[in-house]
Amino acid sequence: MINFDYQNGTRLVFGKGVETGIGELTKEYGTKVLLHYGSGSIKKYGLYDTIIASLNEAGVSFVELGGVIANPSLELVQEGIKRCKEEGVDLILAVGGGSVIDSAKAIALGVYYDGDVWDFFVNGVTPKKALPVGTVLTIPAAGSESSIATVVTNYEQKLKRGFRHNLIRPVFAVMNPEITYTLPAHQTAVGAIDMIGHVIERYFTNTPHVELTDRLCESVMRTVIDHAPVVLDDPTNYASRAEIMLAGALAHNGWLGVGREEDWASHIMEYEITQVSGIAHAHGLAILYPAWMRYVYKQDVDRFARFAQVLFDIPEEDDKETMALAGIDALEAFYHALGITTRLSQVGIDESQIEAMADSCTNGGTRILGNFVKLTRDDVIAIYRSAL
Repeated sequence: MINFDYQNGTRLVFGKGVETGIGELTKEYGTKVLLHYGSGSIKKYGLYDTIIASLNEAGVSFVELGGVIANPSLELVQEGIKRCKEEGVDLILAVGGGSVIDSAKAIALGVYYDGDVWDFFVNGVTPKKALPVGTVLTIPAAGSESSIATVVTNYEQKLKRGFRHNLIRPVFAVMNPEITYTLPAHQTAVGAIDMIGHVIERYFTNTPHVELTDRLCESVMRTVIDHAPVVLDDPTNYASRAEIMLAGALAHNGWLGVGREEDWASHIMEYEITQVSGIAHAHGLAILYPAWMRYVYKQDVDRFARFAQVLFDIPEEDDKETMALAGIDALEAFYHALGITTRLSQVGIDESQIEAMADSCTNGGTRILGNFVKLTRDDVIAIYRSAL
């Protein structure tokens, strides 16, 4: 186990009806908020009205900025920064899933910065201060409600990039599983895949003697695997919705990665898939993980065999490689059972695009990806090709 320094200041307010208290929660940080959301589904299902009523009752004023898209745009982030500065906002209240929360975090970074907020994502600038962000989670998936990460897309430059810093960890997350009852099946499915992906990036490590976090990782992944099919079959199953919503937060709040080296190569490679095809980030992960695993599993066959046994009940046998490969097959079959395809060709990507994607995520071959197995540009190309 390696040294670590971990702190999580996100207050999780979890359960039925907790969104009705958003006004009092928000009031602890000031009297004016930027209400940030997506396409308007929160209005369709009544959540918007509930939040407005609670803010009004608490005496908290607000300005609105909707329109967040699935891969949040730098352009809207810049508009949000401008709005916050003009209006003297005390807190950003993000109502939505990972994209809305990521957009809110990026806005929070830029409010106290005199330069272009994109500097944080590509130029190595470190923030000194950020506006606080509070969240009302509507899509359990990205874990952004209690993480230090944000991902934004610069559509002009055709770049999707992430940034991590403790200053943008949300101060609170309001989480009512009932809000997720109306999610389309596809969003529920890719949300589950996203959660598992966040754990995979931490689970496959070369750091020895991390048994506790190994077991925690396995527990979170197995919980999602067990409960995702339940909620796809019965969308209003509160018990399973609650398990999944909590799993999403635990998967990406950083606790599962303490004391261990993490990987993240697949996430970086996936950004190119989303940029080229427009599919959901987690759909891209479902395409990449089986390909990445088959490329790197010999680095630690025993770990992959354990993954197969604990997560998919693959019988133990002396031939660990057979177990490892069976586990990878089982993961891909799980994705298919959720209704998600696992080939680049099925989302419109072909051989002609592979090298440009590899160039983008490796900065023309000058950047090495990952830690479990360090991947060069040639490795990335080989993995992309195997996923065609």
